[in-house]
Amino acid sequence: MHRTLSLALATTAVAVTAFPGAAVAAAPDSVQWGPCSEKAASEKVAVAEKAALPRLECSTLQVPLDYRDPDGRQIEIAISRLASKVPSQRRGVLLTSPGGPGITGLGYPAVLAGSGLPQEVLDSYDVIGFDPRGVGRSTPVTCDLTPQQQARGNVPPYAHTAAEVAREAPHARAVAEQCTTSRTAWMLPHTTTANTARDMDRIRAALGEPRLSYLGASYGSYLGAVYTTMFPKRSDRIVLDSNLGPGGYDVTAMRLLARGMEDRFPDFAGFAAAHPEYGLGTTPEQVRAKFFDLAERLETEPVQGFDATSFRGVTFDRLYSDADLPLVARIWQALDADRPPPATPPFPNMENFMSARFSVICGDNRWPETVREYQRNVAVDRLKYPMLGGSTASIGPCAFWPDERVEPPVRIGERGPSNVLMVQNERDPGTPLVGAQKLRRAFGKRAAMVTADQGGHGVYPFGPNACAKDAATAFLTTGQRPSQDLACTAEPSN
Repeated sequence: MHRTLSLALATTAVAVTAFPGAAVAAAPDSVQWGPCSEKAASEKVAVAEKAALPRLECSTLQVPLDYRDPDGRQIEIAISRLASKVPSQRRGVLLTSPGGPGITGLGYPAVLAGSGLPQEVLDSYDVIGFDPRGVGRSTPVTCDLTPQQQARGNVPPYAHTAAEVAREAPHARAVAEQCTTSRTAWMLPHTTTANTARDMDRIRAALGEPRLSYLGASYGSYLGAVYTTMFPKRSDRIVLDSNLGPGGYDVTAMRLLARGMEDRFPDFAGFAAAHPEYGLGTTPEQVRAKFFDLAERLETEPVQGFDATSFRGVTFDRLYSDADLPLVARIWQALDADRPPPATPPFPNMENFMSARFSVICGDNRWPETVREYQRNVAVDRLKYPMLGGSTASIGPCAFWPDERVEPPVRIGERGPSNVLMVQNERDPGTPLVGAQKLRRAFGKRAAMVTADQGGHGVYPFGPNACAKDAATAFLTTGQRPSQDLACTAEPSN
């Protein structure tokens, strides 16, 4: 369920950690680069696109499992490089993250280059990708999730009543127990955003770089915020795209997905109303009513196994991109006629993705621990955000996670250089504007934010708004950042 709903973030207490660095600088150029396996370098890229993407180099790095014990047990971090071809213009490395948590980032430099990352950025940096600890080609975690558990996905089914929240609790508890008793349970206390930030600094040191520039989207925005908070003097130019709030992927961010759906849905409703051939309504109000009509019908009569949970999830997923609005309309059209919708490709390595995601979001923050609290949250969010609130406010494995934490969450604040540029769509379903605004306030003088009057998830370099993209390019290549927050007006999609 909700494949990209979980990709979005698909998101507290005390100051920076008790052991903020512990990164011992490696010798310059100590990384031995070699060819990437095709699978490693392009795991999430469609076959037709692979030939057009530039070739990456890959390597691995040993890092401490526990940075309080730097000489103790080590784990592997897989890294990749798209090297600058213009040595005279190269100014350093640009570490990248596509988000998650749980998503492979090894092929991301090639994806960025193939998606329009400007040549002057590619000339200015070696673009670095990596699989975070617990993920993919790095030392992976598992919760031994069954196919049925994987099919249920990362977000609970929509709860219409308090009793339905309570019925979900045993499923959530079972997943938490599997994660904490699996063969990789030894990694759980250390599979956190703060430790991934420490790994990033190990990558910087191994590459022989005094400072690190960064481009991260979605959960990657929080990862970058944590890195530049923990290592302010080692941060160069930090670009955060599609921003989580300062608490990261916590219970607030999860509940905000329902707000994001409500923010974004009018874009689709307007599209569908302007295309009556889909038969979904001729006004945005009629299209919205069709959503609730289809969800209600699919609750009682799924179409060849495609139920209301699948319907809500795929609708949310595909609102991430304007290019997918026609696909959403075709899916609805098929379901309205009791036909199975067009198939969407399965998400690769779902078990590891879900396991790593639970490890990070449950380990980073404390979540409500009683069924009653989730019942209250569902009752509130069903009314405020009826399209998705009964799902995103309901109970998940984090409610049953062990209480022990190695360290408190990193507190994002104003201390450090003014070297952060945030870019944000106004109508982002996965990381809504309201969360980005909270992060902007937390950064204070450290950041400037560029907002784009557009919908969807992802601004740079994927979005259509040239004003916002040009601001990011200028910052990465010249260091020039808007002197104050900038609002970019709507621009037509291509």
